[in-house]
Amino acid sequence: MSAISERRERERAQRHRLIITAARELAETEGWEAVTTRRLAERVEYSQPVLYSHFNGKDAIVSAVALDAFAELAAHLHRARQDAAAGPGQALRAVGGAYLDFAVQRPALYQAMFILPTDLKFASTETPAPMRACFEEFVACFPPENERRELFAEVAWSALHGMAVLSESGRIPSGWQEERLDLLVTRFAGTAP
Repeated sequence: MSAISERRERERAQRHRLIITAARELAETEGWEAVTTRRLAERVEYSQPVLYSHFNGKDAIVSAVALDAFAELAAHLHRARQDAAAGPGQALRAVGGAYLDFAVQRPALYQAMFILPTDLKFASTETPAPMRACFEEFVACFPPENERRELFAEVAWSALHGMAVLSESGRIPSGWQEERLDLLVTRFAGTAP
């Protein structure tokens, strides 16, 4: 590859990153309704055709933001699990708490990851690495000798997602989130947290 080709590729990667960052910032400050190709083009100071040369519409931009967010969440869950005490259920308690905190603190990212339409697939050979890393943090909360630990991880993650979405929408009181998490951990770990 020539020096000119390498430079063009670097510039393209920088533009790509700039668009993702602008979409993320706009969504976090004004909501996803504000993220349009016109607004993004203005914000990054490129034409809409340049945006379309990187992303095939808003859903593709949401997918790119979601992948960034999954990488961030995976690191957040990993730190929480590593910092957890060694007692039964402590890893699940730490990961569950970190997951719920992320959903509350980063609602626009959480929407991109789990609510808005994307082409991202879970539990597939096409599942991107950041998404697999998040799931692996849940799996790691259960003992290796548990032959059904992936099933336990799926159900725990599903329950936490339900808590996050129902709490955010006001359908269940957010003030009971710790108690719900304690119940989840108690039932899955078989001991009180």
